[in-house]
Amino acid sequence: MIEQKYFSIEEIKRKLERYCVYQDRCHKEIETKLKEFVLIEEAKNQIVLHLLEHNFLNEERFSKSFARGKFKIKNWGKQRIIRELKFRDISEYNIKTALKEIDEQEYLSIIYKITDKRNLLINEPDFYKRKKKLTDFLIRKGYEFELIFETVKNVLEKK
Repeated sequence: MIEQKYFSIEEIKRKLERYCVYQDRCHKEIETKLKEFVLIEEAKNQIVLHLLEHNFLNEERFSKSFARGKFKIKNWGKQRIIRELKFRDISEYNIKTALKEIDEQEYLSIIYKITDKRNLLINEPDFYKRKKKLTDFLIRKGYEFELIFETVKNVLEKK
């Protein structure tokens, strides 16, 4: 049988403070982390309140850093970022605020860059199959349909 460790509320607060300092977290991640500890609802609420009051847990900051990071590191499009933030129960206001972190010029530059790069990797002589593969790739990345079709058209015409 697995031995259960018990922690005081203060110890759990410190653990969750370190968890939040390491990387910005959302409420859903904190709720999941709290399930590791055997706590009554009142204690959970007290801990979450403590994290909010001391600015360890800040949903606006989380959503902004999430959007910036996923766009700059993984080259995700706005649709994918919105979907992921909604999955984490982030409010509409915070999602809109987060999307303002993405520069429009950089956004267009990135979609063209990743489309060009992917186009070079596709070994498909048939024009329509190549176009479909590029389109599917950009849809998975989370870019908007109008932008995808325009980008794919321009990249394939350039070739």
